[in-house]
Amino acid sequence: MSVPADSLSAMNSTLDTRAVAAAYVDALEARDWGRLTDLLAEDVVYEMPQTRERIRGRGALLQFNVEYPGDWHLSVRRLVADGPTAAVLMEARVDGETQEACVWLELSDQGRITRIVDYWPEPYEPPTGREHLVERW
Repeated sequence: MSVPADSLSAMNSTLDTRAVAAAYVDALEARDWGRLTDLLAEDVVYEMPQTRERIRGRGALLQFNVEYPGDWHLSVRRLVADGPTAAVLMEARVDGETQEACVWLELSDQGRITRIVDYWPEPYEPPTGREHLVERW
């Protein structure tokens, strides 16, 4: 069975996207801020619909993660990629409480993450202290 050339490039794109998505979660879990920086586009946009927060730019997103309170840990439960997009079902443990979250990632042609939408199970008011990094909608 032969595969058309345009399908091969899409498959490579999907495999690359899958690798970037896994590396994103791994870098967050390891608090490897240098590796995370390498994965993010300079103008990355991060959104959390439950809190109606948006963070614009790699520097602000890095700072957000560095300053995030509590003892938190992430692990991949399922990862699905298609071309330049991926969805990651994660297990998140924050201060001993475990919940699932779903993160959608979009990548640029250069393989950097340009958009992240982080879905948590329930809407909630965000913790204080990060107002300098986010805009609310």
